[in-house]
Amino acid sequence: MTALRVVFMGTPDFAVPALEALIDAGHDMVGVYTQPPRPAGRGRGPRPSPVQKLAECRGIPVRAPTSLKSETEQKAFAALRPDIAVVAAYGLILTDPVLAVPRLGCINIHASLLPRWRGAAPIQRAIMAGDETTGITIMGLVSALDAGPILRQRAIPIGDDDAGTLHDRLSKLGAEMIPGAVTELAEGRLEAVPQPVPGVTYAAKLTSADERLDWSRPAIELGRRIRALSPAPGAYFMVADERWKALAAEAAPDGAGAPPGTVLDHDLTIACGTGILRPTRIRRPGRKTMATSAALRGAPVAPGTRLD
Repeated sequence: MTALRVVFMGTPDFAVPALEALIDAGHDMVGVYTQPPRPAGRGRGPRPSPVQKLAECRGIPVRAPTSLKSETEQKAFAALRPDIAVVAAYGLILTDPVLAVPRLGCINIHASLLPRWRGAAPIQRAIMAGDETTGITIMGLVSALDAGPILRQRAIPIGDDDAGTLHDRLSKLGAEMIPGAVTELAEGRLEAVPQPVPGVTYAAKLTSADERLDWSRPAIELGRRIRALSPAPGAYFMVADERWKALAAEAAPDGAGAPPGTVLDHDLTIACGTGILRPTRIRRPGRKTMATSAALRGAPVAPGTRLD
């Protein structure tokens, strides 16, 4: 295999295994692009992204612009003379002048089976929707959002994953797929297949409205929402004036017989629009995540209590 001049563009933990895989494959990593350091920790000092930390550890030059729209940034990118750019959860829009630079193009590691779940939150939206499978799509980048041709796909079952465990499985899968995809593309053995129009869905960015549990909804739906938002930011409900976050729960489609939001027993089983839901892991404000039984010892919720 001939080593390629590769620019990698990514920011969060999701992208780190893919960068490691490309380094280990022996490519010439001519640069890494990532988002600028963000305030973090108690002191709110600037903290470099996980991708930047790895790149600096491996001696790869890093750029962290706030945008790729300026002529200065576009010239800096072109000066790297990349054969290919690999993108994974970068977080900035690649402009047309940037997309046109690599001779083999720019390719993206996307955490869904496109055309389903284009957009910002494919992992969470797949779980919320009750999808049985998801996967990784390696696609060619175009200016339209996640609309480029499919180069490779691999599916995995979702099962009982929450967003955290599914994120890690997909991150590992993307890392397994990307070195072979880069090699096959360079050798002309990878066919670009246009995305079909039927089946296009959009994974809208998560908002605070997604986090609050609405007890008028079916218990099964609320159970999926809790998994989709665990471990962060967490789905929540109010107990008096305190916000409790549910990080795991058991849900059953039947068995309520009480108004939605009614606490049915001393184990915090809650009536929903249809069915019942019992949070099994809770995080109260200022406290660590713990089993619901432990949380209730410090703050019992009496049967018959109506939750908002």
